[in-house]
Amino acid sequence: MPDRKTVCIIGAGPSGLATAKNLLWDRRSRSKFVVTLVESQPRIGGLWPSSPDDTTGLVHPLMLANQSRHTVQLSGVAWDDDAPTFPRAWQIGAYLEKYFERFCRGPQHSSDLVVELGHKVVKAEPVNGKWRVTRESTDGQGATLVNVFDYLVVASGYFGSPVIPESLQAVVAAGSSRGVPVIHSSAYRDIETLFAGRSSDAKKGKIVVAGGQFSGVEIAATIASHLSSAEHAPGAKADSLPATTVHHIIQQPFWVFPLHTSPAPTSDAPPFLPFDLPSYNIRKRPQPLVDTQGHITVDTARFVHGLFETALGTDQSDVHPALAIKKDSPVRDAPPMMAVSDTYLEHVRSGRISLSTGKLADVKEAQATITAASGSETVDDVAAVILATGFSAATSLSFFPDSVKQALHFDAADPRQNVALAFNGTCHPAVPNLAFVGFYRSPYWGVMEMQARLATALFVSDAASPSQDASSWIPSTPEWPQLAAALDADHSIERSLALRADPEHTSQFPMGDYLYLMHTFGEALGIPRRTADPDDSAVQTADVVMDVVTPAHYFDGDGDQGDENTGGEPTVDSQDNAWAIENTRLTVKAGLHDARFVARAVFRSLQGTWKLDRTLTSRLPSHPSGRFVGTAEFRLRQGTKDGLSETEKKAEVDEYLYVEDGTFTALNGPSFRATRRYVWRYNHDDDKLSVWFARTDDASKADYLFHGLEFMPSLIRQGWKATAGHLCIDDFYDVHYEFGVKGVNLTNWTLEYAVRGPKKDYTIAGTYRR
Repeated sequence: MPDRKTVCIIGAGPSGLATAKNLLWDRRSRSKFVVTLVESQPRIGGLWPSSPDDTTGLVHPLMLANQSRHTVQLSGVAWDDDAPTFPRAWQIGAYLEKYFERFCRGPQHSSDLVVELGHKVVKAEPVNGKWRVTRESTDGQGATLVNVFDYLVVASGYFGSPVIPESLQAVVAAGSSRGVPVIHSSAYRDIETLFAGRSSDAKKGKIVVAGGQFSGVEIAATIASHLSSAEHAPGAKADSLPATTVHHIIQQPFWVFPLHTSPAPTSDAPPFLPFDLPSYNIRKRPQPLVDTQGHITVDTARFVHGLFETALGTDQSDVHPALAIKKDSPVRDAPPMMAVSDTYLEHVRSGRISLSTGKLADVKEAQATITAASGSETVDDVAAVILATGFSAATSLSFFPDSVKQALHFDAADPRQNVALAFNGTCHPAVPNLAFVGFYRSPYWGVMEMQARLATALFVSDAASPSQDASSWIPSTPEWPQLAAALDADHSIERSLALRADPEHTSQFPMGDYLYLMHTFGEALGIPRRTADPDDSAVQTADVVMDVVTPAHYFDGDGDQGDENTGGEPTVDSQDNAWAIENTRLTVKAGLHDARFVARAVFRSLQGTWKLDRTLTSRLPSHPSGRFVGTAEFRLRQGTKDGLSETEKKAEVDEYLYVEDGTFTALNGPSFRATRRYVWRYNHDDDKLSVWFARTDDASKADYLFHGLEFMPSLIRQGWKATAGHLCIDDFYDVHYEFGVKGVNLTNWTLEYAVRGPKKDYTIAGTYRR
């Protein structure tokens, strides 16, 4: 066997694992490389913890992914059937463990894979066309390792370390010296930890969050939800509560999308799907595909803003003036900014999150100063400060000498593209034998995998006939016949440098066109898009046709596994991949035809306060007829277990404490204050919404089931309707709901039920409006 080439992969997250798998398993690279996988964590997974108890990293183990399991996956390994639609961080880590076990661990790799956990690359220097890589143990106990490798892959991720901008470093120092906690958003875990060791009086006040993009919205909503739960949990006492509000400092308005949106938002009863699936519907894109991200013209910006408004059903002016993006707003001339959260907007609407536009300038004596073009503003009673100021990619490349950084057009100050690389962020002709995988802002898992395949192709081609001329870096190889032409036609470096010179018209995610990227890589690598059934891959209704592209659709089965090893029989990974494609299709079908996810969308949109007008019509003189006018409030809190069966207790359940308060006026009779409480629950496992009676001895706790809502897909074009019928002792309740939806939100809804029994005969009809 000829000498095998050596490859060092920096990082064992999804990018590094996908690269290792392709180098080890692709039939064109198998047995050609010895791979060393270097990971600074004591486990594989990179940022993704593999257990709910692992709180040491930058990602909270209970954080929800903001993309669904259909796109947070790598081809060849399907998620387990019972995995949630939006997995938590630790579940993603467990998925990566499964991927690693299948493709990287075992006796078949004893001689071609070295895994160095708990090690950090501190130097990577080019030496005679190769790479001398120095690694140190992260605990400081191990010996320094130095080896020369033929090839190097940077798969350490774009989010290298938390950033504290220079303008805020004084805030951190001032807060610490005055006893006000000031932490980066990545360090937040819960309210108790934030205020650990502080007196109860010191906990009172506002939690200031500075930073208005993805991490700012996520952390502000998370803290607000924690505060809401602490206030409304069973047994909560007002005098023992921590800070009760969040003050979020943003620099400009942005669109906030929930985790489920509609592919047909203008229909009377819009279907709902995980929000990434409509975005990756190839049927709505003109052909041939062109890159829609990067440079955004004013016309394009205004068009996309309009699409976002239609998708959400609001310009957000009904939520808060600071978030309003009206049609005549100059904000619509700039590339749109977006974030994802199920709870943020309603926390803002309710006042749990207050907003200021500007920048955090200082914190003194529990008072924050905010500066803006219109002047300055102060926020009193500051109990803590959370800096949602993002992460630096510059530290992820600190091991390179200045000469390499210069060749890569490195710019530490550019938050969107630190380097300018060829072929969609994968390589650079001036730095041979080096590849990048997943090194760009908000990388998609499918694109990571495609970059790993491209890196494999480049290394195999170079190993077969190494080039001595840097100008002829583009390979010509029979294994990947389309690759040379694709690389020759590529202008990614020039494009990146042009975007860097025009930041005002650069999209939030310059490499954000997932469909275009997957298609471009697929053409270059000769990997066609697969479907579960080529004759019936799309799902459609009268309003929409959907054909969603996921990483599984670009499975390179012959290249990845090698059918010659199985006699033509399906391999485990090809079976997994076929199921992943089919599971996505079935999910889309269930959303379009079977009312799946409607219960979750309705539950999410109930959060907050509603105006309630209800009439009671009794047919018995012992029960007066009348009218109730007041409010109904859905108070978000952590799910409780009261009244649930042992099976139900194992499910993930979201919960509101429902509290209505107002005045009941009897027909031709007196008026008096009336109040009642219920517990509303959403069960993620069975996608069901249910209402529970509150206990008489403790109205903050659930007692027993009132009814479960059954949504009726047969009436999908006549508004979302749900029914519930059940016998309560001797009385039968016949319940009917109808929900008015605009975009993704409820605008109004009605609840009617008739009660018949030996001593009851009445009808209640209530209307709820924002």
